[in-house]
Amino acid sequence: MLITSTNNTEIVKAISEHVNKNAALISIGEHTEVDINALISDLNDYGIKFMGGIFPRVIHGNVVLEKGIVINTLNDVDILYVIENISTKNYSIPEVSFDENKDYSLFTYVDGLTANISHYLGKLYENYGMQTNYFGGGAGSLTLEQKPCVFTNEGIFQDAAVFCILDIASRIGVRHGWNKVEGPFIVTKAEGNIIKEINWQNPFKVYKSIVEKHSGKTFTADNFFDIAKGYPFGILKEDAECIVRDPLMVNENGELVCVGELEDNMVVDILNGNEATLIEASRKATEDSLKQATQPRKAILIDCISRILFLEENFDKELTTITETIISKFPEVSIGGALTLGEISSYGEGFLEFYNKTVVVGLFE
Repeated sequence: MLITSTNNTEIVKAISEHVNKNAALISIGEHTEVDINALISDLNDYGIKFMGGIFPRVIHGNVVLEKGIVINTLNDVDILYVIENISTKNYSIPEVSFDENKDYSLFTYVDGLTANISHYLGKLYENYGMQTNYFGGGAGSLTLEQKPCVFTNEGIFQDAAVFCILDIASRIGVRHGWNKVEGPFIVTKAEGNIIKEINWQNPFKVYKSIVEKHSGKTFTADNFFDIAKGYPFGILKEDAECIVRDPLMVNENGELVCVGELEDNMVVDILNGNEATLIEASRKATEDSLKQATQPRKAILIDCISRILFLEENFDKELTTITETIISKFPEVSIGGALTLGEISSYGEGFLEFYNKTVVVGLFE
């Protein structure tokens, strides 16, 4: 459901009628003119359980919006968890009992601009393993200014994650469509989400030499992201599509600040893509989820904000490819989601990952 009203009374009434006695997953476009703290208070007064995040843009059906509130129902959720201090690694993951005869799906939103997100996901997997699927995304602002962006009944938080565990099956497809330009390179020194050395050299010098040659463009003091959005890093994975890391900026030391962590001695390629490869990847991700699904009730899309920044007006083709592929098989399924700062998913037999520049299609039975 899409809510365009900015009146809290109308918003709360619409959410209550939509989710009934279930919990609500609330995804808010960052330019929505709503007082989030007042909305949280009003939702609590109304007795609605909820979790959510604020994102650069939200998705409803075949439309992308900077303003608006997208609501999904979280069926049969008893507990909504808040994990604070993600960047410090100073937290614990609650114990949960799973019935081995049931399917589960863990849904999480995390501050996409905080550090040590991969550590948080690792702790989730360490505690819950393959007893559940995992799905979610990074919240935050396109200004890249870190501020409170994930919320539950307890309030709105920065440097935090929120999650719940659903007693339902999910079918997930994950693809990105970026291809190798040059590599492999060794990240000889990294600290959190900052690449400090590549092949024992200044990382920007290495990156600059490859990207300028391939793109025919020249980096200046104020155009780093305009060029870099087309040239992410790919962390090499055995027998799997590489994990993309998005370079956001270069700091005063010539170090590359990325969305998501890297580790010392990681092996990476420099990647590039185009309209055709990215849209084809979105189709394959959708088909991957559809092949597994039997009777999905809803589709939730987690698509990277940097894909729309790269594709620009052609992003409509990507979204249409996803929605038409879903509707062709399951015409009654509702479709919603968010454009995120990083994407979260388990996929196939692989480990839980934090992705960049990737599309994740989740069908929930």
